[in-house]
Amino acid sequence: MARRPPLRGAGAPLLLLLLLLAGPATPRRAAKWKCKLGCTCTKDTALCAGAKEIPQELPQNLISLSLIRSGFTEILQGSFQHVPSLQLLFIEHNKLEAISKNAFRGLKGLLHLNLANNSLQTLPRHLFRGLDALTTVDLRGNAFHCDCKLKWLVEWVRQTNALVEPIQCQSPAELNQTDLRELRPSGFNCITTDLVLFDTLPDHSLSVETFTYHKEQKLVIAQPFAGRCSFMEWDRLMGKFRTYANIPGSSTIVCKPLVIDSQLYVVVAQLFGGSHIYKQDEATGQFRRTQAIEGSRIRKPNDIEVFRVEGDWYFIMADSSKAGSTTLYRWNGDGFYSHQSLHPWYRDTDAEFLEIAGKPHLILASSSQRPVIYQWNKKEFVRRTDIPDMDDVYAVKHFKVKEDVYICLTRFLGDSKVMHWDGSMFRDVQHIPSRGSMVFQPLSIAGYRYAFLGNDYSFSQVYRYEPITGLFQHFQELNTQAPRSFAHLNIENQDFLIASSFKGKTHIYRHVIIDLSA
Repeated sequence: MARRPPLRGAGAPLLLLLLLLAGPATPRRAAKWKCKLGCTCTKDTALCAGAKEIPQELPQNLISLSLIRSGFTEILQGSFQHVPSLQLLFIEHNKLEAISKNAFRGLKGLLHLNLANNSLQTLPRHLFRGLDALTTVDLRGNAFHCDCKLKWLVEWVRQTNALVEPIQCQSPAELNQTDLRELRPSGFNCITTDLVLFDTLPDHSLSVETFTYHKEQKLVIAQPFAGRCSFMEWDRLMGKFRTYANIPGSSTIVCKPLVIDSQLYVVVAQLFGGSHIYKQDEATGQFRRTQAIEGSRIRKPNDIEVFRVEGDWYFIMADSSKAGSTTLYRWNGDGFYSHQSLHPWYRDTDAEFLEIAGKPHLILASSSQRPVIYQWNKKEFVRRTDIPDMDDVYAVKHFKVKEDVYICLTRFLGDSKVMHWDGSMFRDVQHIPSRGSMVFQPLSIAGYRYAFLGNDYSFSQVYRYEPITGLFQHFQELNTQAPRSFAHLNIENQDFLIASSFKGKTHIYRHVIIDLSA
């Protein structure tokens, strides 16, 4: 049969079909195969109306197939493998809603594909893979939802040599009646993320800390009821985290590691039995106690922060007892010794070290006073200001966006806040409902910035920072009970989030990046 040039216009498919059914002027011999009920057939063409499924009893040398006003809503994989010679395929004016990505597999000689006037909202990626002979594609009259799932079609239309009839988007609302050819692949934001539960640890926990030692990232978890600091590392053979060392104790609430001159030290805070500093023995890998922290100063420790100022190592221990005093300790080469008492009698619950305009600062949160900001004056920290209208702040954590400094303030009652330093004080940026929360922690994972809001009565909430708006948007829920801290760990190009749990199992989540257009 001589190949006719493609016809255009609204009546082109019907005219083409009539020409094929009429055939050449010379008479043909009758077909030797039985035409399926509901179909009109010639030797190499078939027109089927009202079919409930795609006919399978068709000759292999069929060139043209038309399916109109049919009852099927889906085209499955390999639906046309029994007609490999097909060149013209019309599937129009049906209730078609879905097509398998391999529906047209084997039709290497297909020239014309018509899927007009169906109920298609999307098409699977690689639908036209292997159809290199295509010269005409008609997708008009469908209700296409032009989101990431159709990004591939935008790219294909821009690259193909086939004639593609105009395709209109019906949704989302902002793209209604937009020609798909007006869209650009770069205009699609199709990359998203997810936190997927990877593992659980049996014991309850309060603090979770990550650290790097001998160029390997490790993890230490304070387990108050088990009374120990548990050190964990990545087991490459098993593909999971394993415990490799412990520091026994009682009512352990914080295990804070720091590396000084290639030596690993751990500051361990306990509610009972005193707080101590441990040193790891390089030969055995075991930890031995090297120093006790004065019990007269620290009655009820609640938080530890480790930092360096002008080359010297310090740690600050926030004391939440009414008779205690938050104390700053300085490393003198042999151990840590008290350097300064801060904020006595105020029942401090959290301390946060940060730099503002290149100068060291501390923020102390208290259950009986607004958060207080201290600034380093070359010898000690002196009070600079406080944060107004923020009573009962349990914890303070900071993050930076370029050179701008922000803080996340956690409140158990009322709203937690995100605030921004404007040069003289912190100003409100965003309020986050947080009744029952004791941690509101910002973390950067794989280039994405998150804020994790723990909750003692319900699911913990994950917020993701949107650079365009400068705000955190609700992103996900985590089923971690009463978390008190979150930590990020990167191992072998994998990112993990560790969420402590005061009332249940410690959860380890894997951070995954998802391409919605794939």
